[in-house]
Amino acid sequence: MAQVTLKGNPVQVGGELPVTGSQAPAFTLVGEGLADASLKDFAGSRKVLNIFPSIDTPTCATSVRTFNAKASALENTVVLCISADLPFAQARFCGSEGLDNVKTLSTLRGRDFHGSYGVDIADGPLAGLTARAVVVLDENDTVLHTELVAEIADEPNYEAALASLN
Repeated sequence: MAQVTLKGNPVQVGGELPVTGSQAPAFTLVGEGLADASLKDFAGSRKVLNIFPSIDTPTCATSVRTFNAKASALENTVVLCISADLPFAQARFCGSEGLDNVKTLSTLRGRDFHGSYGVDIADGPLAGLTARAVVVLDENDTVLHTELVAEIADEPNYEAALASLN
């Protein structure tokens, strides 16, 4: 079990991040219109998995905005913003912000994602949500980069994630 912090307080995180060079675990989550969306739906594209607790927090919202801005310059790359938020809330946020370079996915169904991607917050006030992490995959779903952000309230290292695609 990994440990991160939330405003300096220890938080246990279950599961293990996929290892760089390994095949990413398959998943099926919930996309637009409550439709199932799986990893294989994005086959052939490079993928940036921006994983976070809730789009309704300032840092999470900033990560979605930042990846949206940076994604427009990336070829053959999709940014998947993954949280426990309902697809309706995700769509409302992206619509009101004019964010159209990211895809949102909800862990409403497919909670096994939390453990298989090593982001399952096990205790503290955010228990049941996902920790903040970034996982970058190539076109064949090989893991190129991972980051479990040590402090949940901090932003991920955008530059390191995107550099792994070069």
